[in-house]
Amino acid sequence: MYEVRKITLEEKEKLSARIYSKPLYETKANLYGVCVKFFTDSREHKEMWEDNFHPMLDSIRPHARVISVKTGKTLRVKYEPASKTVIIENCDYYGWIKSIALGVVAEFLEDVRSEHRRYSIHGSYVDFGGNGIALIGPSGSGKTTLTYGLMLEKYTNFLTDDWLFVRLANDVLVTSSEKNSYIRDNLEKDWKQYAKVLKKSKGKKDNKGRSIVDVRMLFGEERLFSRSVMGAAVLLTNEKGKPAFQELEMEEAVKYMVKSDFCNPHQLIRSPRKTWMRKSFFSELFERVPVYMLNIADESPRESVERILGIIEEE
Repeated sequence: MYEVRKITLEEKEKLSARIYSKPLYETKANLYGVCVKFFTDSREHKEMWEDNFHPMLDSIRPHARVISVKTGKTLRVKYEPASKTVIIENCDYYGWIKSIALGVVAEFLEDVRSEHRRYSIHGSYVDFGGNGIALIGPSGSGKTTLTYGLMLEKYTNFLTDDWLFVRLANDVLVTSSEKNSYIRDNLEKDWKQYAKVLKKSKGKKDNKGRSIVDVRMLFGEERLFSRSVMGAAVLLTNEKGKPAFQELEMEEAVKYMVKSDFCNPHQLIRSPRKTWMRKSFFSELFERVPVYMLNIADESPRESVERILGIIEEE
């Protein structure tokens, strides 16, 4: 995993001047209304970015910038918060680049506060006819596996398998983050039903065996939702000897989120102020929607999917 070093505006200007002196690819993405401009010397990463995210009009000035270049061998990630600029050096893994971009949008939403109260969650989301369930857990906890297992049910709709944006209004409004998904190559290992269609919908694999998948080919246009209303949240854990499934009180759920670093390794800044803000958001969220803990340690993905589907029946 990478570490983030906070830098000053002066440091950022010096680094940028040196980086911009070389030819770079440039492109913009629309991430929940936030314009993120991407600069890179990798044509592959530029193309994956454009397959992954919704485009932003070139006339819109960027709210944040992500710069990814090759300068040597050592991976370095530097963040300048005033201009919302992230400089990534020597990263050959697109997955971290796209997650850092989503992380800088999370920073923007936290720092540019408004009456609309917009937040982000590192998690997946499946819709069930206008209302849906968020799956939240640390990296590797099974969010993607369970999301695609739920999508085998014909009455489910796909929103996102990695990151979602939330607005606390009269309802808990959820918006998707990406145009297409970036998934591991062996998804069909858990769900053989996807094997044939994945061969047609996958883009070029990167060096981690992942690729951008055209979710329209995977599920059909009519099952792709960009918005939904959250009906429940499921926290994922993998602990031997603990209960397989239980409903949590708000305090228990928030305690788990804090202990698990908010299930988000892509936070660009961690500080007492940021912890307070994130705790406050999840406290209000878990007061407004029922929250469950699903322990995947001792059961199959199919059994876990059945438990989640049971929540829908109860709700």
